[in-house]
Amino acid sequence: MIHEIIHLKAHFPVLGEHNCDPTLTVYAQDMDPQINRKDKLLPAILVCPGGGYRYVSPREAEPMAMKFMPWGFHVFVLTYSVAPNHFPTQIREVAAAMELIHANAEKWGVDTNRIAIMGFSAGGHLACHYSNCFDCPEVREVFPDSKPVNACVLTYPVITADPRYHHGDSIRCVSGHSEPTAEDVEYFSLNNRVTPRTPPTFLWHTAADELVPVMNSLLYAQALAENKVSFALRIYPHGAHGLATADDQTCTTLKPPASEAHAWIADAAKWLKSTI
Repeated sequence: MIHEIIHLKAHFPVLGEHNCDPTLTVYAQDMDPQINRKDKLLPAILVCPGGGYRYVSPREAEPMAMKFMPWGFHVFVLTYSVAPNHFPTQIREVAAAMELIHANAEKWGVDTNRIAIMGFSAGGHLACHYSNCFDCPEVREVFPDSKPVNACVLTYPVITADPRYHHGDSIRCVSGHSEPTAEDVEYFSLNNRVTPRTPPTFLWHTAADELVPVMNSLLYAQALAENKVSFALRIYPHGAHGLATADDQTCTTLKPPASEAHAWIADAAKWLKSTI
C-alpha cells in the first residue's frame, strides 16, 4: 500500500491563505504486477469527513479507507479547512485534491474515469456541493480545468439550508454568516443545485437522526428523481447521527437496533462497483 500525507498548499499555493493547511491522505493499493489485479487501474474514492465545518472527524477518515480498500478501491481522505474559513475555501480544496489525484493517476494506479466522492454530514454537504458545482466560478477562478466526479456517496448528509430541516451551525460556518441570508438559504440548499448532469448518487440516513433530519436525504433524492439522475437511497429506522462505520470500530456504545445500518458499507461498495 502507498500511504502518504500531502500538504495541498505545497502544490497549490493559492490554498495557503488564512493559515489554511489542507491535507490529502493517500491509501493507494499496491499495484505490483505480482499481485493479481483484475484491472491495471482501480477506481478511487475521495472522502470528506464530517464535523459541522468546525472540525474534521477522524471517525469518518481512516476507518473508511480500511473498509473500502478490501472492495478494490484506492481511498483518499481530505482534511479540509474549517471555520472561520468558509465558502469557497473548502470546495476549492476538493478541486485541488482532484487535481492531485489526476496528476498522480499513473503513480497511484487510479482510473480517472472512475472517481467517486464520499461525504459525511457536513462533509456530505461539501461532497454534494462539489459534485454539482465543480465548475462554478469560485472554483474555476483558481482551477480553470477543475475535474468532475463520476459518482457521489452521501452519508447522513447536510443538504438543505431551510430552517425547518437544516443543521444550522453547518450552514452558518459554510456561509460565513452568523445569520444566513435568503441568498445563502437558496444557494446552500443543495437540492436546488441538482441538474440532469449531477452524478449518480448513493444516499443513506437514519430516520431517528435528530441532528441532521432525514428530510435532508429525502429532499435530495426528490431532486435527483425530478432530474432523472440515477440514485440509491437507504433509510434505516434506528440510530443517532454520525454512525460512521456503524460498528464497534467507530461506535463504542452502539445498540443492536442501530447496528443494522452497518449494511450501508457493503451496499455502497456494491453500488459503486456497478456504477463506476
